[in-house]
Amino acid sequence: MNNYTLKVEDSNYNKVQITSSKQAEKTIRQFYHDDIEIYESFFILLMNRNNDTIGHAKISQGGITGTVIDRKIITKYCVDSLASGVILAHNHPSGNTNPSHSDKTITTSLKECLKLFDVDVLDHIILTKDNYYSFADENNI
Repeated sequence: MNNYTLKVEDSNYNKVQITSSKQAEKTIRQFYHDDIEIYESFFILLMNRNNDTIGHAKISQGGITGTVIDRKIITKYCVDSLASGVILAHNHPSGNTNPSHSDKTITTSLKECLKLFDVDVLDHIILTKDNYYSFADENNI
């Protein structure tokens, strides 16, 4: 059986209340380094009912044009942490913040899946080196 590590309030993790997409972007950006322009990575930010972060997890790391997002793994993290909400995040090494058809499809799929466990998808942030796109800000959640 695989053991997945959930970063919940460990010594390197600061609990933050997320009240805007800009604050979510700033919090999520700290998970990325020089690799933001090299390959795509997908993270989740787990939230309690008060929109406080309770943990985060790296879901996958892929190539320059995509990465695999497994709904079962994301659901496991949400259920194990008793999250009330989740913010999805990934980067586009190309520098283009526009969501792809796949980005829109996985967001909708995860929203429907997690609804069964009373977990709200609060946002999906797409990061580039210097910018970001928020599904919530564009009313796409």
